[in-house]
Amino acid sequence: MRALSPDEVRTSFINATEPELARLELPWWFDATLWDSLDYLGWTDPQLPDRGYLVAETGWGLAGVTLRLPSVRPRGRHALCNLCCTQHRGEGAVLMVARRAGKAGLDHNTVGTYICADLACSLYLRGLRRATGGGRLPETLDPDARTRRLRHNVEVFLSRVAGPPSAAPGTPGRTTPSDDPTSTFHRWDTPAG
Repeated sequence: MRALSPDEVRTSFINATEPELARLELPWWFDATLWDSLDYLGWTDPQLPDRGYLVAETGWGLAGVTLRLPSVRPRGRHALCNLCCTQHRGEGAVLMVARRAGKAGLDHNTVGTYICADLACSLYLRGLRRATGGGRLPETLDPDARTRRLRHNVEVFLSRVAGPPSAAPGTPGRTTPSDDPTSTFHRWDTPAG
């Protein structure tokens, strides 16, 4: 991922209201970010533990979303992150929900998926962080293919939040999720018929 400025991050959010953007706090480690080890920028708000943020480069430009994390997290179960396919025990992967962009979001429509609770998918994928009681599942994909899958899955999730191309102004040529078989969202996003 390329290095981002604080202004680029703040202006990238597609589902945030003005008051939410005014309260947005960049992570304390933002200035020391190792951008070349990230596929997206993700963090949770230390003041609001049920709030997370995800910013990524997509085919239609930089896009960020605000996420809601559960206030009560189930314990004693395993969960799989749908972005990086890392298995976690306990609270390591949680259902994060993003309000849809535009009118759909104002009508309280949301999109959710299981994501690593610390939003550190890139670090798990590169072996820079280990999941407690879980970890990477055995697979035959090489590291580059896993990175492509993560980036694809992030873009698919962001496109689901953005909605149809007409729902997100300034996104000309944005496509719907592809039928890439490495996507963990493939079976839900492929139109029937």
